[in-house]
Order: sequence, then structure tokens, then C-alpha cells
Amino acid sequence: MKLESMYQEIILDHYRNPHHKGLREPFDAEVHHVNPTCGDEVTLRVRLGSDGSTVEDVSYDSLGCSISQASVSVMTDLVIGRRLDEAESTYDAFLALMRAKGDASSAAATIGGDLEEVLEDAVAFEGVSKYPARIKCALLGWMAWKDATARAVGMDEQPVDIDQHAAGMDEHETAEEMA
Repeated sequence: MKLESMYQEIILDHYRNPHHKGLREPFDAEVHHVNPTCGDEVTLRVRLGSDGSTVEDVSYDSLGCSISQASVSVMTDLVIGRRLDEAESTYDAFLALMRAKGDASSAAATIGGDLEEVLEDAVAFEGVSKYPARIKCALLGWMAWKDATARAVGMDEQPVDIDQHAAGMDEHETAEEMA
């Protein structure tokens, strides 16, 4: 089985059998994000551990394409049970992968490590980074997690803007070109 085909199977498996889907209580923060380009949306809740430095739970409800649905499912697997700094590093690695335009080696160089070790199933989204219009789909759940986590720890941050992160993929592309 070719690697690309295996990656497609991972994405389809997470789409058909999503992990941690369904909003749960208790939670420390809830956000609702929408991808304005295609209409994908996610409502996501974060619960931190009593120490405030561990991701105890992430639950969500979402509508959208297979990429956005699978990506949020994979993300929950990667952040639940981890310390915030570890989860943030995973987020940074996924963002580097999405900026790599299909070149996983450049993403690995950016994070200074092995992508498969850090991202596990999320490395399956490598091919998505070749298609600017699909990057926002893959990032939707991750941006919602980043926003909800910031709210949960009490940071006075503005909500994470998916257009801003996706626009960072190539300084010459505009949000409209990515649609």
C-alpha cells in the first residue's frame, strides 16, 4: 500500500469514526469557529486538569468536510492527557506541516524533530498542505483548540483567526486566492 493511500485511509477512518466527538461537561472554555470559505464549523470545549497545566478533556461537535472532521478527531487524540506545553508543541508541529506545501522534510526541519513521532496520525495531512483551499479545513479544529485553551487558562487573547494562520502559508497568497 502506498504511503499516500495509507494517509487517505487514516483520514477516512477518523472521519467515519471520530474520536471524542460529542460535547461533554464539565469544561473550562467553549468556542465556536467557522471556516468562512466553505462553511465548515466546530464547537469545541476544553477542560484543564486541576493543576491548570494539563489538557484533561477536549470534546466537540462539528459539521463539514472529511478533512476538517478527521483533523479535529486526530487533534483530540494528540492533546488530551498532555501538558499544555507539549500540546502547544504538537500544535506548532501541525502548523509547520500545513505551511510545508507537501514537503514534510521542511516541516521536520522547522520543528527540529521527527514529524511522525510528534504528530502520529496527524502526519496523514501532509498531502492536504499542497492545496491552499484545504489548509483552512485541516486547521479549523486546531485553531478552535488554541482559542479555547487560551480562554481556559485565562489569557486575554483575541480569538484565533484561521485566515491569519492560513495566510501565513505564503505571504503572496491572499485569503481570496486560498478559497
